[in-house]
Amino acid sequence: MDRRSFIKKAGLAGAGAVAASSLAAPAIAQGNQTWRMVTTWPKNFPGLGVGAQRLADRITAASGGRLTIHVYSAGELVPPLQSLDAVIDGNAEMSHGAAYYWQNKSAGLSFFTGVPYGMTSRELTGWVRYLGGQEIWDEIYDQFGVQGFLSGDTGTQAGGWFRNELTGLSSVQGLRFRTPGLGGQVWQKLGASVTNLAAGEIFQALQSGTLDAAEFVGPYNDLALGFYQIAKNYYFPSFIEPGLATELVVDKAKYQALPADLQTIIRDVCQAEYDSVAADFAANDPRALQTLVNDHGVQIRQFPEEIMEAGANAAKEILQGLLDSGDALTKKTAESFVSALNTVRQKTEGTDSLFIQAREKYFHI
Repeated sequence: MDRRSFIKKAGLAGAGAVAASSLAAPAIAQGNQTWRMVTTWPKNFPGLGVGAQRLADRITAASGGRLTIHVYSAGELVPPLQSLDAVIDGNAEMSHGAAYYWQNKSAGLSFFTGVPYGMTSRELTGWVRYLGGQEIWDEIYDQFGVQGFLSGDTGTQAGGWFRNELTGLSSVQGLRFRTPGLGGQVWQKLGASVTNLAAGEIFQALQSGTLDAAEFVGPYNDLALGFYQIAKNYYFPSFIEPGLATELVVDKAKYQALPADLQTIIRDVCQAEYDSVAADFAANDPRALQTLVNDHGVQIRQFPEEIMEAGANAAKEILQGLLDSGDALTKKTAESFVSALNTVRQKTEGTDSLFIQAREKYFHI
């Protein structure tokens, strides 16, 4: 997909966004409702933006039209990184994005997107669905009158695009790097100057020289965003986003006012869409990577061991700070996450990874 085919429609942060007071109210007629979903993604964005639209369409279809979801891509109603505020303020009923974008509201929210050296995608769903994660997430979002659901899964992400090759920690000093969440804090500890930008803003920042490096998701998205036109050094794996989840956030009062079957439809469609997005990335990340290498001359690299080890030490420092947090809910979230991680990693490291190593070594067909 050509970058311009959706970026020109995405609306860079703030561009084309109308004032909240001018947003149309949701339609309610003869028991049917139309809800507004604002997103952080460009229109028709592979995996994530398409997944948000598909989620909306599934809810509309499953409800028989009783609940129609109208999707507004980044910048169409509000700037992308203000989508959660639109729901909190009552200017939209739903937001589709990533919880770590809102870590300024609660540090605990980062745990529900991705934690450096933390859970893989499958491990994260185990925590959220079966080991108490959802209940804690509900506590956090109750403070803002909203409800969160896992809605997508990118898998382990790419480490990012860099203008220059990284030879060690000295290469990171002063590096202007787009990367959000707890991962951004890790890179700051390593010496980078970190910022967060929405998807549609990153290319321009790289092109103008405002950024030296950027990470977003992985080959499937990054190919569409065109980063390869500016930087050719593509690093793997992301040690800061080992399994990234997206979220659907809904106005909790309006959600609870829905008939029970519509509440169930929203919840179940989110779970189904989480799995659909995971499959989409599993199928299309490798193909996009081949295109980047074969057609665009991208160099695939691995982070130097010095950076990997320093990143792990920084991640432990940050996580320990959250475990020692004076905010009771942040502390509770961190404790639950660490406890669950030490449970679920037993299968990943003791079974899954051993099989992957054996397959890589012995089985080629």
